[in-house]
Amino acid sequence: MYYLYILQSEKTGRFYIGQCENVIIRYHQHASGRVKSTKGRGPWEVAYWEAYDSRSGSVARERYLKSLKSSVAIQQLIIEWEQTL
Repeated sequence: MYYLYILQSEKTGRFYIGQCENVIIRYHQHASGRVKSTKGRGPWEVAYWEAYDSRSGSVARERYLKSLKSSVAIQQLIIEWEQTL
């Protein structure tokens, strides 16, 4: 499985969108400062995730969400997702 995930900084409220094979391992990499793009901007929480059968699916979704360039759209996606849990 491959995953699209969205992290939210507890300090700034900003979002980070990424994709990986293992969300738990990747989260710990972000949280421990081993990811250059998120280092020093945390602490982070996993705010959203989606599962895909292929890497191409998760990459396509990541590119789409990053193309939105809208934190409002990301927040709405997270709110709708949380309502289904």
